[in-house]
Amino acid sequence: MNKAVLFDLDGVLVDACDWHYEALNRALRDVVGYEIPRQDHDSIYNGLPTRVKLPILAKEGIIRESEFDEIENLKQEATLAVIEELCVLDYSKISLMSSLNDRGYKIGCVTNSIQKTAERMLKNSGVLPFMNCLISNQDVTNSKPHPEGYITAMVMLNSTPSNTIIVEDSEKGLQAARQTGARVVQVKNAKEVTKDLI
Repeated sequence: MNKAVLFDLDGVLVDACDWHYEALNRALRDVVGYEIPRQDHDSIYNGLPTRVKLPILAKEGIIRESEFDEIENLKQEATLAVIEELCVLDYSKISLMSSLNDRGYKIGCVTNSIQKTAERMLKNSGVLPFMNCLISNQDVTNSKPHPEGYITAMVMLNSTPSNTIIVEDSEKGLQAARQTGARVVQVKNAKEVTKDLI
């Protein structure tokens, strides 16, 4: 069995939580003239994929189901634009990945982002070449807080919970990680994720 370290993406490998918040609000402003208040984002929406956020907004009467596709497409366009603008090489993360690689760890990323967005963030920050697996919300039936993504990554990397460390920041991600039985390292933000942490 391999030793593995699995990372969440937004708020762990990159400081992207605000990027998703701003991108979704741009889309909502364009389509329905609404913005999610910061407090609601932090308590309800943070860590959820867009396809889960939209039904919650519809249940609140803020958007209609017929507007889902337009909002999601606009949100993804805005997210990619923000990534290109703000996501740059992160030498502390590159150093961390190189150290883990040298010590024989398999490395994975498990995220509620879509594949295209996740790959772009990992590439721009310089850590994509170190990834042995990337599990996006398009690779699972159940996204976080369900543990399916982390379990899928462990199977792909031929690891077990006892051989795996998971690094997470959001409450929904922590729920998913803890359900696997792996060792969980909780961080407040991506700045805490350094070579010294692991």
